Amino acid sequence: MSPRCGGKPLLKTFAVFVIFAATAARAQTPPTLETLRLSRRQAIDEALARNLGLAAARAQVEEARASVVIAAAFADPTVLADVAGQTHAFNPTSHTATDQGIGVTIPFPGKTQLRREVATAGLKAAEFTLAQLRQQVAAQAAQAYDAILVALRHREDLQQSKQLASDFVQKTQARFLGGTVPKVDVVKAETDLAQAENDLIANERAIATARALLNRILGRPGGAPLETTDTLEVPGPIAAIETLARVADSSRPEIASLAAQLKGAQTAAKLAREFWAPDVGVTLTRNAPQGIPATFTTGVGFNVPLFFWQHQRGEVAAAVHREEELSANIADIRAQVSLDVQSAFANASTALRQALFIRDHLLPQAREVYRVASVSYGLGGSSALDLLDAKRTLLDAERQYVDALGAANDALAALELAIGAPLPPPGEEHP
Repeated sequence: MSPRCGGKPLLKTFAVFVIFAATAARAQTPPTLETLRLSRRQAIDEALARNLGLAAARAQVEEARASVVIAAAFADPTVLADVAGQTHAFNPTSHTATDQGIGVTIPFPGKTQLRREVATAGLKAAEFTLAQLRQQVAAQAAQAYDAILVALRHREDLQQSKQLASDFVQKTQARFLGGTVPKVDVVKAETDLAQAENDLIANERAIATARALLNRILGRPGGAPLETTDTLEVPGPIAAIETLARVADSSRPEIASLAAQLKGAQTAAKLAREFWAPDVGVTLTRNAPQGIPATFTTGVGFNVPLFFWQHQRGEVAAAVHREEELSANIADIRAQVSLDVQSAFANASTALRQALFIRDHLLPQAREVYRVASVSYGLGGSSALDLLDAKRTLLDAERQYVDALGAANDALAALELAIGAPLPPPGEEHP
């Protein structure tokens, strides 16, 4: 084939194919998410704004709000029309009279208001349920954020451990060349370095898992890039247990939700007892027989509660037992809230004391022991086993300190969830 005959068309076709393939590849490539840099407070706010479970709960609140409108709505009117006097059942044109009418249902006075109050109680219960879920999501976001900080802090300690292990290898090799330690000490030092590297690899998995969990709570893909801006610190002191118990009794959404449901149940019981006062249906009909003037017919209809015992043993009894159920549930949930506050306070105070003890006593002593052992080993005064034991003690103390910091912050988040409100400052009295 000569270039004049088919080369240029073939080249153009190939170019179009390449452009089409590149465009399709770009369309199929998922967009790259930007790195999200968050503080702990920002992570909580982001979770409250984007969490999918909260979106569903907000929709349930709007459903309950619509139910209030439905409960207070007027019944639609009924339009009536008929033809009469037909000579044949299937021949409506043979009629001798027509009737047109309209009917409405008039609720018994007070019933509409009672229905509205019952639906409003359901709306309040849904709002308190949403508030409870918001508190749970906030606590989960705070704990997931702290899990990332703990994993990152462990990485810093493991990197320090690797550096100490590398120094240990150098010192051991120098002493081995000097003939002051056997070859087995070199092997022990190299094994310790390899263990430090392996711990760093395992730590990468912990960081990735913690980030994926926080992304899940934030409503983002698990592998989305995420960075933290806060650091892991020892929390401040906690308010007295008596103050926290009073806050919980007035702030826990579960108690408020059950109280709203109880009020609605009491109104529903009152509404059920009004079975003897039925709604009234009123109709107005225009009668137009052929050949005579039109007339009007007014009708009134209502249900007669003849079988009253069925209502008393049915909806009235169900409403009364619903009141009893909710009253018992409120007493039970108050006891559970008190237990939650006591347990969360004990966990938080213990975790805080442990973190302070490790920071002020255990960790300084472990660092001093390692410093003495390292200097002594460099001067040839101690064995490799002594240095390894001192290093292991230091790393254990650092790991315990980081875990204690994470536990203390998590315990405070759990305590805040237990009282159902932000933690009050120490010494502040709650009414």
